[in-house]
Amino acid sequence: MTTATLKAEFPGYRPTDEEPFMNEQQLGYFKQKLNLWREDILRESRETLSHLQKETENHPDIADRASSETDRALELRTRDRQRKLISKIDEAIRRIDDGSYGYCEETGEPIGLARLEARPIATLSLEAQERHERRERVHRDD
Repeated sequence: MTTATLKAEFPGYRPTDEEPFMNEQQLGYFKQKLNLWREDILRESRETLSHLQKETENHPDIADRASSETDRALELRTRDRQRKLISKIDEAIRRIDDGSYGYCEETGEPIGLARLEARPIATLSLEAQERHERRERVHRDD
């Protein structure tokens, strides 16, 4: 994410607990942060697509060909994960627009600014996320 652009849009601003939670400035800040993140992912995807199109050459050496195919498969898996991430970013932007951003889907409590700074697509508070992960581990171990 281009932090310089975020700082230019919101110079010197950092959401704090001293202001009302999810006020207009915080919502604008997180929306800008999410949009910049999305733009960066899309730019990287375009670069990957361009690189993969150029990389269609045949390698006469079987080891080079295998290495190239492994690299291509890894790039495609990375892009697939990023495609899913873009979907989560879009969902977070929709939550900003509908007024539910920043609140835990499970408890309705504020997620917390530090968590949203670290993971702006978070939908669960830290406590709810930890409960969710514990339940997953228990079911996985069964």
